[in-house]
Amino acid sequence: MGQPLSMDLRSRLLAAVDEGTSCRAAAARFGVAPSTAIRWVAQRRDTGSFAPKPQGGDMRSQRVEQRRDEILSIWEARQDITLDELQAALREVGLTVSRTSLHRFFARHGITRKKRLATRSSRTALTS
Repeated sequence: MGQPLSMDLRSRLLAAVDEGTSCRAAAARFGVAPSTAIRWVAQRRDTGSFAPKPQGGDMRSQRVEQRRDEILSIWEARQDITLDELQAALREVGLTVSRTSLHRFFARHGITRKKRLATRSSRTALTS
């Protein structure tokens, strides 16, 4: 995704529209798409601001985070559960989520799901 266009360009285009130039003519004058000029005018009319909206970021984790307690309770009941098994268990309680989302959920909360042996590893001596 590219960078948002500068506030200077936005303000000059909107000033031209305020002076009576059409959105399409102002867009041609400043080298932007007509739809961009129309969107900026509509945004200023609706919100009072013509600043660029935030870009990127996680848009879907809210749904998973809302069900955090359910996910953790299933995981705590059986900590050796795989992501596929956890995904199936969550589907039974009405949450459809991908394995990748579950992986990111555990990473976000600093929970490792690495399976470790129940016994200590044996120590071997160096041979000469």
